[in-house]
Amino acid sequence: MKVLLLEKRVFPETKVCGDAVGGRSLGFIKEMGIKARLEEGAHFRVLGVTFSDGENFIDIPLPEDEVEAREAGYSLPRIRTDWLLFNRAVEVVCENNGAVIQGFSVKEILYDAIKGGDDPGPDSGDGRRIIGVSGLRGGRGGDEFSFTAPLTIGAGGYNCPVARGLVKDTYGETMSVRKHMCGGFRQYWRNVEGFTTNSGNIEIHFIDNMVNGYFWIFGVGEGVCNVGIGMLVSDLNKTKKKLRALQHEIITSHPSFVERFANAEMVEGSSKGWQLPFGDPRSKKELESHQPRRAFMAGAMCIGDAASLVDGFSGEGVSHAFITGKMAALAFDKEAHSGGFPLSAGAIYQQELWKTLGPILTNSYKMQKLIRKKWLLRRFLKKAAVKPGLQDMLLEALANKEDQEIIHNKWFIAKQVIF
Repeated sequence: MKVLLLEKRVFPETKVCGDAVGGRSLGFIKEMGIKARLEEGAHFRVLGVTFSDGENFIDIPLPEDEVEAREAGYSLPRIRTDWLLFNRAVEVVCENNGAVIQGFSVKEILYDAIKGGDDPGPDSGDGRRIIGVSGLRGGRGGDEFSFTAPLTIGAGGYNCPVARGLVKDTYGETMSVRKHMCGGFRQYWRNVEGFTTNSGNIEIHFIDNMVNGYFWIFGVGEGVCNVGIGMLVSDLNKTKKKLRALQHEIITSHPSFVERFANAEMVEGSSKGWQLPFGDPRSKKELESHQPRRAFMAGAMCIGDAASLVDGFSGEGVSHAFITGKMAALAFDKEAHSGGFPLSAGAIYQQELWKTLGPILTNSYKMQKLIRKKWLLRRFLKKAAVKPGLQDMLLEALANKEDQEIIHNKWFIAKQVIF
């Protein structure tokens, strides 16, 4: 398809992230033809996951067949991953007579009234469709451009202007619910004890002074680690502390980590914060009927973080961006929809989105609530140290597999933890 790719940033540029690229994401990267390029540069090969509550530690190896096939996952700086993805996107777009503009800031969403045979139905907002965008290239004082197309895809993160147009401006719905928003903070560190090689475990720690979130250490290769902390915005407000301060407290005073960081050095300028929109299921009181948040209207769809699809337990969103990006592309028929992407096709996209990701996001919401109960978490981790079933459950919750059968079975969980 002929595509115009509008990018706010100018590459190479980084997006603040935990930097892990799991097995599901690697499948899409392989399909795009850049997996070999990714492996040529520095990266950390993930062999397993270490979980803890700050006191009780458990090491869970990833399945040997996945590790052997190099499909288990990698961790590498997001600036490299995005650079590879962007260059490949440019290649494909230009091969199909499209165009790419970097440094473009969308300032306005363009609308038109719905015409023709597309029945807007009762859920059509004010009976209009998105037909394109206008904005500036090169920042304030730059050249102004307007572009129109049968379909506009919003992929601009949790506060994407296309998402605001179809969620807030058209339907008057809430863009974000604080209890489903997470604050994140990360730094890069060199020479952290346990990360001197280019393979090993990534680490996730549920520390006592974190109400609902976790502290992570992910190797990214060449002796460098992504060290970060994430917590629900609603809980963060209750602590009256900033994430930077909480992370500093863990690194400098927690008995399980102070020695590991004693000879480590933070990479200057690497301290960055951001927000993540969780894809938790919403109650009827919180949001409209679409789950997790409206991701379509006539003329437009949203994907990835713009559709509020970050996993509420692992914090992972890259694979969900790949999945919904492909779903959105397949939902558009360039002949049948040449006069404008219809509302009915968008509704089907949203239904398929939740059918595919809903079970995963719902399970992660359950796991998120479990870690709020610290006594239960401690019991869970102690039991998991000797029970392979609970180890599998933790890996399922982290890996975002489609077949999370163990988490679905509440009796299995209760039996494993209690007995």
